[in-house]
Amino acid sequence: MIDLARVRAQTPGCARVTHLNNAGAALPPAPVIDAVNRHFALESTIGGYEAAEAAAAALDDFYPAVAALIGARPDEIAYVENATRAFDLAFYAIPFSPGDRILTTVSEYSSNAIAYRQVADATGAGVEVVPDGPDGLVSLDALAAALARPGARLVSLNHVPTSNGLVNPVAEVGRLCREAGVLFLLDACQSVGQLSVDVGAIGCDLLSATGRKFLRGPRGTGFLYARADVARTLVPPFLDTMSATWHPTGGYEIRPDARRFETWERNMAGQIGLGVAARYAADVGIEAIEERVTGLAARLRAALAERPGVTVLDRGPRPSGIVTFTVDGVEPGAVKEALRAKDVNVSVTLPHGHGYDPGAVREAVRASVHYYNSEDELDTLLDALPVTAGTP
Repeated sequence: MIDLARVRAQTPGCARVTHLNNAGAALPPAPVIDAVNRHFALESTIGGYEAAEAAAAALDDFYPAVAALIGARPDEIAYVENATRAFDLAFYAIPFSPGDRILTTVSEYSSNAIAYRQVADATGAGVEVVPDGPDGLVSLDALAAALARPGARLVSLNHVPTSNGLVNPVAEVGRLCREAGVLFLLDACQSVGQLSVDVGAIGCDLLSATGRKFLRGPRGTGFLYARADVARTLVPPFLDTMSATWHPTGGYEIRPDARRFETWERNMAGQIGLGVAARYAADVGIEAIEERVTGLAARLRAALAERPGVTVLDRGPRPSGIVTFTVDGVEPGAVKEALRAKDVNVSVTLPHGHGYDPGAVREAVRASVHYYNSEDELDTLLDALPVTAGTP
């Protein structure tokens, strides 16, 4: 059971806004804010290098903190500046050849799809979109059939799409990948911090995630998980003195662990803050977080569905904390601004620009709840929602 009064008291932003844009960037808790500010203040008073030396223990704690949250080992975690960079570092390290097949899903994120296309064009690999089942989830039967054909090199998909509420069956995907001996790269940008994510149970080889969303960490932070036996087989697209050791004879040696994907220069305050955010989420309890987030989202969907002219767009048997909808006769941007005027934060998502679904709606309102949101805040959104055009 989450102590709502306590977590709200530890979230300064709750006193100012009704924040339902957690899929964009969540409100950080006080321990994260304090950790980041404290290290930046230290840098400003004694110097950046000196501050890093003084904070060595806090910097090092990032690795076990994140590893514990997702069921990994500390040497399987790399600190990077965002989820996109984490994803790209893993994806571009895979040596594709002509005839290799990259399997993905209809709801894939557009940044990932661009990377697939660029690499496919450069290497002669192909990109195949595995169709959805009737519930909107990636079809496991279609994926099994695709994996059975020669040339499958990688399965890469999102855990939770950015533009609707569904949660893909990633553990089942992982099982199929293991049986086929095919790499599995999971984009967990929208799931880490709101859902229970265990890389062992999922069976993914690589996973990318961000700090700023449901993990409630600083913006401009993220991490990459690379399974130990996979990490040492991949050569990152670029190296420096963090990821490799230079030998004066003219050679170099790449680190054997996931930190081969890191660079030496990084936001030290951000790394400390992200580690604190991971510890904070673990202390609250990720199972309790998932239960509250999905419960709040279900309550909001049900209330929205009762409103005349409101269409809820989410799919899947057990959707996530992301709630997407449209209001007849009112542009999503206008809905967002009307809510913003009442100090309610939501965002506008562009489903037609995310993935391979030409039939997706052009724009939708996205309200994404988190465990620190209250039921009263959901009512605040509903009360501030613009009336459907033509409704008396």
